[in-house]
Amino acid sequence: MKILITGNLGYIGPIVARHLRYVRADARLLGFDNAYFALSTTGASILPERILDEQHFGDVREIPDKLLEGVDAVVHLAAVSNDPMGHQFEQVTADVNHRASIDLAEKARAAGVSHFVFASSCSVYGFAPGAPRTETDDINPQTAYARSKVAVEKELGALSSDRMIVTCLRFATACGMSDRLRLDLVLNDFVACALALGTITVLSDGSPWRPLIDVRDMARAIEWAATRKVDEGGAFLSVNVGSNDRNYQVRDLAAAVAEVIPGTSVSINRAAQPDNRSYQVDFSLFASLAKAHQPQVTLRQSIEMLAAGLRRMNFADPDFRNSPFIRLKMLEAHIAAGRLTRDLRWLPRASEEAA
Repeated sequence: MKILITGNLGYIGPIVARHLRYVRADARLLGFDNAYFALSTTGASILPERILDEQHFGDVREIPDKLLEGVDAVVHLAAVSNDPMGHQFEQVTADVNHRASIDLAEKARAAGVSHFVFASSCSVYGFAPGAPRTETDDINPQTAYARSKVAVEKELGALSSDRMIVTCLRFATACGMSDRLRLDLVLNDFVACALALGTITVLSDGSPWRPLIDVRDMARAIEWAATRKVDEGGAFLSVNVGSNDRNYQVRDLAAAVAEVIPGTSVSINRAAQPDNRSYQVDFSLFASLAKAHQPQVTLRQSIEMLAAGLRRMNFADPDFRNSPFIRLKMLEAHIAAGRLTRDLRWLPRASEEAA
């Protein structure tokens, strides 16, 4: 089996590649990435991509047709990956997350790819008070990032068939330790606060709901989607990925981290404006379709692995929210240094610096 992973040099990619290599030792694994965050390894003793058979570099907006030759499954992770970046780079988010994704899917279908896996998001539900949302409920995207996911899902349905099974995985909010750690995710941020400051600063009033999933469990879901049969959800499937017991209010996440890391206090901004991103999600469909690929990592285990990983790195930066651990800050640093354009394309000078 030949699997192409786009955006493999990000937060999720190293975990996905490692999992696929473990469960499918004979698979041929290819990576394709623009390398914005390639040097942002966190505690890795070896280059995570050494387990790949091939690593390719390039912009997903211009992915070469030839790269898809003989590929059985595409795992499409490449994206402008969160709400702050989507706000700062709204047009790029539309170009990369939406238009480039559809272009890639069209090329994959033409090349005879049998499985196309799209990393979508539960953020498509946006502000959704009341009962946990199912896949048939209305969506209410609040940000450019979430709107881009909705746009791709709508168009992928027309590209699916018995010859190319398309799966849109609406992931819960990612968390957990990675070889390229991000700290601009709610649980990861709280663990970093606890270790660097001894105080978790909750920027909201703590009431918004978030479903969580560890990156290791995301990898298990991707494995399933890259190999599922058409009778497991149909030729086209959008499915919530997570578990019903991991819907949390933000204040409860802060309390859970404080319980695991002794001496941590919690500060909640009770005067904050209401957060318009609050939703509970129903994951029953995923539980029925992917029985052997259900989430296994508990909230406590995610916190413990994050804490252990950060301690191995001797992490102690009280200003980490302005550090390269925050993806937007890394992109802004590339732009300020003249390495990237405002539409996130590498400038020739970046190549000259590396030479």
